[in-house]
Amino acid sequence: MSATPENQTRPRRHWLRLTAASLSVVLLAAAGAGWLGWQRYTGPGPLGADKAVVIPRGTGVQGIAQRLVDAGVVPHALDLIIASRLRGDGGKLRAGEYLFPAGISVKGALDLIISGKVIVHRVTVPEGLTSWQIVERLRAEETLSGEVTSIPADGSLLPETYQYLRDDPRTDILSRMSADMEKVLDRLWAERDPNLPLKSKQEAVILASIVERETGVAAERPRVAGVFVNRLRIGMRLQSDPTIIYALSDRRGQIDRDLTRADWKLESPYNTYIIPGLPPGPIANPGLLSLQAVLKPEAHNYLYFVADGTGGHAFAQTLAEHNRNVVKWRRVRDGG
Repeated sequence: MSATPENQTRPRRHWLRLTAASLSVVLLAAAGAGWLGWQRYTGPGPLGADKAVVIPRGTGVQGIAQRLVDAGVVPHALDLIIASRLRGDGGKLRAGEYLFPAGISVKGALDLIISGKVIVHRVTVPEGLTSWQIVERLRAEETLSGEVTSIPADGSLLPETYQYLRDDPRTDILSRMSADMEKVLDRLWAERDPNLPLKSKQEAVILASIVERETGVAAERPRVAGVFVNRLRIGMRLQSDPTIIYALSDRRGQIDRDLTRADWKLESPYNTYIIPGLPPGPIANPGLLSLQAVLKPEAHNYLYFVADGTGGHAFAQTLAEHNRNVVKWRRVRDGG
């Protein structure tokens, strides 16, 4: 008996239903896999707290992925490798030190490394340090690299807060400090008060370094500078203790004892108790305020000053008045 058209159609419909069902399963599976993949790509990662990770120069995608797995940023290296290839990011990933926030996704990690938003470090160099002290401070910064083979001249570096990236050379910071000092000094020298008893920018730096070491009170610096300017004008010795300390410390800026009367007789070109005028070079690296104070000093008739026990100084026009201030200071110092 021959098959009727209806009997032939039934197997075809059955096959079509099976094919459609199978295709639906495949599509659902693909959709599920895609959804899971998207979740792995965009969902929170395993990192429990913010963490800095360094990506060295020349590191490929696989190396970056393994570093992030080792650091706990992403759970599986393959997730990042596949995502990077699908995105075409291979040549866009940039070396550097990155701060990955807690829970960052694979997508977020790739976006961050592509952005180049690396961690910016800062080092603050206080005013009044010698160049030797500044170099020691830079040597203590573990995120800097390279050796400093020679100490810059005192007075050639501008104290400030400097930004840098991990593994920047220490010599780069010193070069920037030197360039900044030149720029600031050129500007301030051009704007200086007329008729100052200073013949050069170098003399201005020398005097500013003394002012810097004499007082830590910013508001006092123009007044202290005015005292020294008045002394220079009349040929009076500067008689600054910090200049002796500089000589005694082998130009390192500090000693572990008080000065004595014998120290005031020290034979040194930096001892302003025995030499006339300025010492041969700066005794520290002065900051912007001290440079400004020296080139625009306060106009007054003071010739003396001594500590007043409050962190500042008492100023006097005459030696007799100064001696009375010294007595007051000794009483405060001795607890009287």
